[in-house]
Amino acid sequence: MAQIVLGVGASHSTLMNTHWEETTHREDAVTFRDGLAQARRRVEAARPDVALIIGSNHFRGFWLDLIPGFTLGVGECLASGESGTPKGPQPVHTGLARHILDDVVGSGRGDLAFSARLQIDHGQSHAIQYLLAGLDVPIIPLVVNVFAQPLPPLERCREVAEAIRDAVASYPEDLRVVVIGSGGLSHRLPWPDWRAPEGDDEEFMVRAWLDGRLNWSDYDVRRRRIIRAATSAISPEWDEAVIDTFVAGRAEELYGYTTADLERDGGNGSQELRSWLMMATLLGGAPAERIAYAPVPDWLTGMGVITITPDAAADRA
Repeated sequence: MAQIVLGVGASHSTLMNTHWEETTHREDAVTFRDGLAQARRRVEAARPDVALIIGSNHFRGFWLDLIPGFTLGVGECLASGESGTPKGPQPVHTGLARHILDDVVGSGRGDLAFSARLQIDHGQSHAIQYLLAGLDVPIIPLVVNVFAQPLPPLERCREVAEAIRDAVASYPEDLRVVVIGSGGLSHRLPWPDWRAPEGDDEEFMVRAWLDGRLNWSDYDVRRRRIIRAATSAISPEWDEAVIDTFVAGRAEELYGYTTADLERDGGNGSQELRSWLMMATLLGGAPAERIAYAPVPDWLTGMGVITITPDAAADRA
């Protein structure tokens, strides 16, 4: 029977690849980078047979012609390779992936879309680069829509995560599964609500999201320029409170957030908290261990790392 042996929640930013030398808050950046390295060592020590990576997509694998709430990769997986992240085919554990799909959809507990040729971006591949480096571990990518309104409610994220957890437990083969929640914490991207863009830059972004399926790279230079020009909007106090909630084993409380609440308290990028919450649910809500936190304005993001082991609750009892 498959068992989940470790959970990791980790922020991501391609700017740590492309603008490391220009990073002015170097001490904070090193703190986060070292935290990723520590988490990677824990992943290696867990001896995983497969890594389920829950993360977002930044309009490089999904466009406004079709945006499912949840999409499971069950066949080929291609990483877009932007900004120094992994590029090209990624190994997928299709046996467990298809079992999850059949079990969740067949039971009626989760509205999973699926892809037999999924393109991922740094919402997944940043984790592959820094948490799975050199481990030769096949993945199962789960993409959650956190950027194209309307977003799946957090409560629905919990229901889907619970269904996936039960599906993993029912898989007959002995597998050790690591779950990675990629994204967050607080940050604000210069991205419009696609339904009501204002000004030339926002109109451009929406056009890229509509037309980028065949030529997304044509839009990338201006798109990156818009992102680099954005003003940092990090909320360290909120980030610390969120991490403390995971550490206390009270992640369930965060499901009380609405999409509007997250936008208000952590910015539009904090919608990625869904990935951490779903990871924690797959780990049974056990208390987390804080590995690192650092607000890095040059990367526009509050950068955090936590880990969860399934026996953590028993250890603290």
